[in-house]
Amino acid sequence: MSGATVDVHAHVLLPGLHAAVEQRAPELVAAAAELEARRNGPESLKASGAMIGERFGRLTDAGARLAAMDAQGVDRQWVSVSPNHFYPWAPEGLAVWVAGETNRLVAEHVAQAPDRLTGLGVVPLQHPQRLVEYLDDAVLGRGLAGVEISSTAGDVELSDPRLEPFWARAEELRAVVFLHPFGCSLDERLDRFYLSNTVGQPVENAVALSHLVFSGVLDRYPDLRVLAAHGGGYLPTAIGRSDRAWAVRPEARGCAHPPSTYLSRLWFDTVVHDEAALRALVAVAGASRVLLGSDFPFDMGLDDPVGFVRSAGLGEEDTRRVLEQNAVDLLDARVSA
Repeated sequence: MSGATVDVHAHVLLPGLHAAVEQRAPELVAAAAELEARRNGPESLKASGAMIGERFGRLTDAGARLAAMDAQGVDRQWVSVSPNHFYPWAPEGLAVWVAGETNRLVAEHVAQAPDRLTGLGVVPLQHPQRLVEYLDDAVLGRGLAGVEISSTAGDVELSDPRLEPFWARAEELRAVVFLHPFGCSLDERLDRFYLSNTVGQPVENAVALSHLVFSGVLDRYPDLRVLAAHGGGYLPTAIGRSDRAWAVRPEARGCAHPPSTYLSRLWFDTVVHDEAALRALVAVAGASRVLLGSDFPFDMGLDDPVGFVRSAGLGEEDTRRVLEQNAVDLLDARVSA
């Protein structure tokens, strides 16, 4: 959709799906909620609940979404589920049911405005043997542009050899793999001041991308289309330390080239909240690898994502690429149903 402003980081909430998961696995849901309470702390949980309640319409209703997009000057959104729908603790039977239902529901949501909405599905990341099946379900079965994954799930890191068939199939389909963390393994150290989000999310992005880079996944699958939320977290601005490790530590030589060279083979959104950080991201990754994102409609997102990019001083052509063309290029020639 050339010439149109595209927001690649926007969420949908599926309350019916969550209710069904609660009914199928009440004890597991309760345990997961207890973990989140420890990680976030009561003050943050209370504030988040109020925030979601206030934005519930934009998270669930396509009409409210489109009206908000119009107000923001956004022509198209890529819609992915709120990460609380990852359920990384779910056993295999429940996890694959969730993946199939999520793909169906996201496809139904974006079908209400196909000229303005593009969908991303999910896969059950904690069960690597089922990933290809549900990637195919999302892309070939439901016509979605790719899938959203977390930074880790259970004992699965993105460097896990069991993910090799998934990366191969994602490359073959030219599917977008949208990396969006949920939670942070630092747990109670971040349970106040909203550190679980402000520190935890950038950490999780950096860790996950480092697993991809240092393990050589991007060497083996050079045409993989990985899009990192939140500007890739800390990694792009601290990449020199990764290069140093690659140069001096034998255990950090799992990739063929210095880690910084892989930034231009990944894609990043603009949810970095600071014009200087956005300019730095463009400088290290390249203007063709940064795409407009908002984290719609959450409070930690960008209320005026287009204005934020325009205010960063990137230059006319680079601004156009970030707002419009890069999203088109990323979806170009993908396999569809």
